[in-house]
This record gives sequence, structure tokens and C-alpha cells, in this order.
Amino acid sequence: MAIKRTVTVATAVASLAIIGATTATGFAGGHDRRPSPTLDRAAAGAVDTYGGARRVDGDQRATIASALKPAGATNVILIIGDGMGASEITIGRNYLVGAGGQLRGLDALPITGQMTHYSVDRKTGKPDYTPDSAATGSAWATGVKTYDNAVSVDRHGTARPTMLQLAKRSGRATGNVTTSEIQDATPAVQVANISLRKCYGPNETSASCPEAALENGGKGSISEQLLETRPDLTFGGGSKTFSQKAKAGPYKDMTLADQARKRGFTYLTKKEDLAKIGSADQRHPVLGLFSEGNMPVKFASLVASKGGAEKAAVQCQANKDFEKVPTLGDMTGKAIDVLSKSRAGQKKGFLLQVESASIDKKDHAADACGQIGETAQIDDAVAAALDFAKKDGNTLVIVTADHAHTSQIVDGATPGLDARLQTHDGADMIVTYGTAPLGGSQQHTGAQIPVAAYGPGAAQVAGLIDQTDLFFTVRDGMNAYRKH
Repeated sequence: MAIKRTVTVATAVASLAIIGATTATGFAGGHDRRPSPTLDRAAAGAVDTYGGARRVDGDQRATIASALKPAGATNVILIIGDGMGASEITIGRNYLVGAGGQLRGLDALPITGQMTHYSVDRKTGKPDYTPDSAATGSAWATGVKTYDNAVSVDRHGTARPTMLQLAKRSGRATGNVTTSEIQDATPAVQVANISLRKCYGPNETSASCPEAALENGGKGSISEQLLETRPDLTFGGGSKTFSQKAKAGPYKDMTLADQARKRGFTYLTKKEDLAKIGSADQRHPVLGLFSEGNMPVKFASLVASKGGAEKAAVQCQANKDFEKVPTLGDMTGKAIDVLSKSRAGQKKGFLLQVESASIDKKDHAADACGQIGETAQIDDAVAAALDFAKKDGNTLVIVTADHAHTSQIVDGATPGLDARLQTHDGADMIVTYGTAPLGGSQQHTGAQIPVAAYGPGAAQVAGLIDQTDLFFTVRDGMNAYRKH
């Protein structure tokens, strides 16, 4: 059986061996704007035939070489699947496109690796092997390990500059997109420095983070710090917190929403507003809050249960509330378009962080369909980023997770909670959750997580890296491009 392939790749150590040969490809020592390949890794044919399940054909060295450009990117797009470990990706692939299928974004990235993730104990500095999203996000945002619940402060409480803040200093346009509340841990780590992730607004901050409260001379809540950090563009949920009033400072007694408008933000709350956005910059940043809390997910809930493996297989259904908000793919595409066309984006480039937040939230709830739908959402976001990066030629796209999670594919009933799904292949897949009882919150797990990249500097994720390496890869890549 003949195998048609546009591009292919090897991983980790093999890829590094090619770097020394890149002079022959014409891009060593400079920036070649010609598009590098992404992957076509769908199975060759029917997976039950000889050679049908193959994803790789031929010698991979030339493809690897063409995917490796020197570090130094005009633009950086960092995409996070919250709780998206290898198991969550595999569950999503099996259900959405089949065992031999290819996720059009996640599976197209040419350079791959594995990433260690752990936090540290606040008192001792020893590793905590099952971290939360605040500590892990702080690690890539600032380059330093910290304790669970901390937002871009180290374990001693010292605020650390984030990659978004550094991108602003370099003159770049900046953006932050999520499907969660914009004050949630992952988006917060780029725009705020605070001791506790739940200090969303002035009310919570006065009670739980008094050292940060404006009335005590602090930097304010996460929402208030977001307004001060002033990304050019922010999309997500979390409008409810913006009804709180500032307790001190020049905007005392004004709601955060009114403060945002007063400070020049274009403040949006409706799905149809997304299409109307034509520009975003420091004079008029865009703040789009499309739900009061976390944004609705793509698929209706299917919560795993005791004995769920013995039930008939089902398929996931659409969530009607999802129609009320923009998709992650649409928000990502709009953010890239606006940031790349802004004056700062044209002159210096841009930094954009994107998160599919509810892979984690639905994994906690043992909601197999909810989890799968949000994996589909991140896949759309990655595809949008790659479409731009291939045309641009100087954009680094990095895709990874903050931590691993609990869902597993098994072959029968377990002592835990199970769900039986009928996949794209027409086959049954049993997904199990075994780290909490029914109604409890499933736990994070400590296994290393996948990381993949495309564009200038992509080789930095090959092999085994640590979460803090992402900060230095992005920082050094932005600095390297400024020198050219």
C-alpha cells in the first residue's frame, strides 16, 4: 500500500542531530521566512490492514532539518491545555477522529518533547509532585518554581516579571485568551503577582490577600492588576468580578467595569462583539468578557459513574449554552489577526497566551464528554495558530499543558467511575476516573506531560525539558530576534 505524505518528523534526540547540518538548508545564521512544514500524521489506511496503521514513511532527517530554525521569533503563541496530559489527548483523538486519525492542530506540530512539572513547598523548597495550575503557570510565566496557589511570586513572596510583562517592555503587542474566568490561575500568571490565586477582585483580596489590597498599599486584586498590566487584548469569562468596586486609589468606589472604560479599554460582553473588533492597542485595549464565570463548554456533560463500563456506549451531545459564546478557535484567530496588524505587532511582533481551561475542570468532574469537547477546542486554537505561523515565517508556536490529570482508557469495569463512549471509529472506548468518589473532585497527577512546537526556536522543546524552560525559551527567543 502506497503511503502519501506531505511531511513527517522524528523526535527529541534524533532531531538534535540534524541541527549541525542546517547550513545546507539555507537558514543557519539567519531568519528564513519560507514556511516550515507541519505534519500529516494520519494513518496510511485501514488500521486493520498490513501497513495501514503507519503514520511515518521514509527518512525523516530532511523534514526535521526544515523544521528547525534558529531561535529568535518575532511572535510567540503559547497554547495551554489545562490538565491535558497524554491520556486526555489520546481520549480526545480516539473519540473525535479515531485511533488512526490526526488532530489537525495538536498532531501537526513537528518538534516534540516531554516536560517535567512540579511545584515546591513554600517552607522547605522541596518538590511537590502534584502541582496546581497557579504554581505551574507561574513556572513558565516567570522561570521560577513556586508553591501551589501562588501567582507569579516565588516561594519567598517576591514578585517575578512575567513573559507577557517582558514582551510589553520589548515593545510587542500582547494578548491573553482563555475559556475560564480571566482571573483564573493560568491567565492570571501573565498579568498579576499575588500570593493567592483566588484573590480575583477587591473583596476577596481584602479578606484573603490583605498585603496586596489597594487600601493597604498593595498592587490590588488580580482583576485590578490586569487593568494595570494592560495587555492589548484579553478574552475570556469572569465579568461578575468586574461588578466589584475598588476600595482605594484613583478609581475608589468605581466598579472595575467602569474603571476599565474610564481607562480606555473597549469593554465587551456579547458574542457578536467579537466580530466587530478591528483593533487593539495601548490607547484602547480590548477586554472581552463573554460570560459571568467560566465560559460554557462545547459538549453536554456525561459524568462517569459506578458501573458505567457496563452500560451501552453513547456519543457526546452538543451543549446548547455553548452557542452563546465565541469558540476558542474564533477568539484565537481574532486575537492573532488584531495583534499582528496592530502598530506594535507590525513593528515589534506580539506575544499571545491561549488556554483551553475546562479540559481540567471537566476532568475534575469525571465528565468525559465535557473534557473531550474542550480538547477539540484547543485543537482548533492550535490549527488557527499554525495557519498564521506558516504564512508568517517568524512565529514560534508552543503547545503544552500545565499538569497531568486523572482520566485513563481501560478495557473493562474498574473500582472507580467509568463511562463507555462510541468513538469516531464506531468502536467502544471506556474512560475511567479513579482518584475521587462520585461527586468528588478528581485529582491532578504527577506524570510528565507532552510539549510540542513549530517555528523559530522549536528545537528548544525537544527531549526532556522542565516547565521553567518555557520562560527562558520565550524570553531568549524574543531577545534574539531583537538583535537581528
